[in-house]
Amino acid sequence: MVRHQITPRKDWENKIKDQGFLFFKNESYYSETAAYEFTSAEVDAIELATSEIFDMCMAVVEHVIKNELWDEFFIPREYAELIKWSWKKDLPSFYGRMDLACNNGDIKLLEFNADTPTSLLEASVIQWYWLQDYNSSLDQFNSIHEKLMDHMKVCAPYLYPPGTLSFTCVNDNVEDLMTTKYMQDVADQAGINTDFLYINEIGVDDKGEFYKTDRMPLYNIFKLYPYEWMFHEEFGEFLPSSKDTTLWIEPAYKAIWSNKMLLVYLHKLFPDSKYILPAEYRKQKVVYQPGQYVQKPVFSREGANVKVVINGTVAEETEGEYGEEGFVVQQYAPLPDFNGNHPVIGSWLIGGVPAGMGIRESDGLITNNISRFVPHFFK
Repeated sequence: MVRHQITPRKDWENKIKDQGFLFFKNESYYSETAAYEFTSAEVDAIELATSEIFDMCMAVVEHVIKNELWDEFFIPREYAELIKWSWKKDLPSFYGRMDLACNNGDIKLLEFNADTPTSLLEASVIQWYWLQDYNSSLDQFNSIHEKLMDHMKVCAPYLYPPGTLSFTCVNDNVEDLMTTKYMQDVADQAGINTDFLYINEIGVDDKGEFYKTDRMPLYNIFKLYPYEWMFHEEFGEFLPSSKDTTLWIEPAYKAIWSNKMLLVYLHKLFPDSKYILPAEYRKQKVVYQPGQYVQKPVFSREGANVKVVINGTVAEETEGEYGEEGFVVQQYAPLPDFNGNHPVIGSWLIGGVPAGMGIRESDGLITNNISRFVPHFFK
C-alpha cells in the first residue's frame, strides 16, 4: 500500500456535486490531494478477509440466538423473538461496512458497521468517476454500485405487497440524507417503486401498524436509523407486532452486529483468527491499564468517546455522550502512518458479498465523521 500525493481534478467540486455528493465540506472530508495504490494481491487479501470475517459474524448471531444472550448485547428482551424471526426468515439485507486496519499485510477487524453505514456514495460512485479522469487504465476494488443494484433486484420479490419501498433517515444530518437518497436512486434503477419520508413522519395507527404521512400503509422501508435507537422510541414497541405488515431493511438481527459486543464474542468464538483482535467488556471506563488498547462504548457513532492507550499512556481520546451501557476494550492495532496520515479500510459487503472498499484517513489515531475520504486504485 502506497500513498501518492496528487493534484485534484479541475472543477472537481462541481463534478462531485453533479454526482449527488453534498457532504464534502471543501477538502476537510473528501480530498483529491492523495490516492492510495494497492497491489492486486493486497486487494485479494482484503476481499478474502472480509468474506471470512463475515462468516464469523454470522456464527456470532447463531451463538447469541441459541444461548439467549440478549442482556449481554444490551438488547431488550421484548425484541428477541423479532430478531430470531428475522434471522430464520433470512430477511433482505442490502449492505454493511467493515472497518479494517491493514498494516504491512496484517489485516485486523476494528468494527463492523452493519446497520447504518455511511460513506457509501463516495466509495461506490465518486471515487470511480475520479479514477476515470485520473487514469482509466488503472483498476479499483469497486463493484459496489453494480452489486447493489443487482442485489436489490434479487430482493424485490421479497418485498411486501404492493411492493413500494420507502426510504427514511433523520431530517438533520446531511450525510445520512445523502446516503439514503443514493440508496433510493439505486432502487429506482433496479426497477423498484420508491418514495421517501423522514423518520419522524412515520406514524402508527390504532391497530399498531405503521403508516406514511398520507395515511397510506407502510409496507416496506429502508431506514438509516440504528436499532438501538428504534428499540427505545415510542414506536419501537410496535416493531414485533407489525412484522407481517411492515418489512424493515436492514433486518432486526443487525442489532446483534451493530454494537461493539460483537467484537467481544468474535474473540470468544474465534480466539485464534488472524483477523480478530482480543476484546473484553468493561462496565466502567478503564482508569488505568498497562499495554496497548482501544476503549470504545458498546454503542457509539462517528468515533465518539473513544480512547487509545499506547504503552500505558493515553495517546488520543474523544468526547461524546455515549458509554451508558459500558465499554469494550480491544487490543490496539497500529494503523499505517504515511507522514501523519493514518488510513482505515472500509470494506463493503453487498448482500453479504465483498464488493469494494473506500479509505478514510485521519491526522490522528481515531477515525471520525470528518476523517478524509481519499480514492484508491491498483494496477
